[in-house]
Amino acid sequence: MSRFFVFQNHKKSFFARQVASSLWLLLLCSSVAAWAQSAAPLARAPFSIRATHLLGFPNTKNNGNGDLTIKNDALRFEQGAKPVAEIKIASVQGVFLGSESKQVGGNLAKVGKAAAPYGGGRVVSLFAHKKYDSLTVEYADDDGGVHGAIFQLSKGEAENVRRELVARGASPGLRDDGSMEASTAEVSNENK
Repeated sequence: MSRFFVFQNHKKSFFARQVASSLWLLLLCSSVAAWAQSAAPLARAPFSIRATHLLGFPNTKNNGNGDLTIKNDALRFEQGAKPVAEIKIASVQGVFLGSESKQVGGNLAKVGKAAAPYGGGRVVSLFAHKKYDSLTVEYADDDGGVHGAIFQLSKGEAENVRRELVARGASPGLRDDGSMEASTAEVSNENK
């Protein structure tokens, strides 16, 4: 009889240890998951891409090449040793995309188009164009004034920048039905 009693107590203590270790493991996993979720927004990696600033960004030369970077809560444009220009992502009211093409080749392409017989210059023109994406960012300054900045990016990269800006809190500039919002200046000019 004493053997049965010892065996039964041993079973209970083994079961109690299993339950305790399972609860401890569950608590550990849930605390690690909660820590990872709270640390994820803070540990967001910077996003950087090569771009050409066409116009509109504060304290930046027009048609300048540099790096367009999204870091923490700011959109920055860095041109080598020059001072960094930045705006807060929370002030971005719209991000708009476009595409354009630019003729490349300079004077050599122009001479080649003129010298091509039987209208062959049109064929040369087909191959003498490079396609680009344009990214327009509409933002408000500290005084409430609305500004815009236009950047030129390689084909297909503007959508990645737009997606990253919207993921970090920028307004996409679209209505619920998917059409673009008209700014107040456009609306007042249309009614005149």
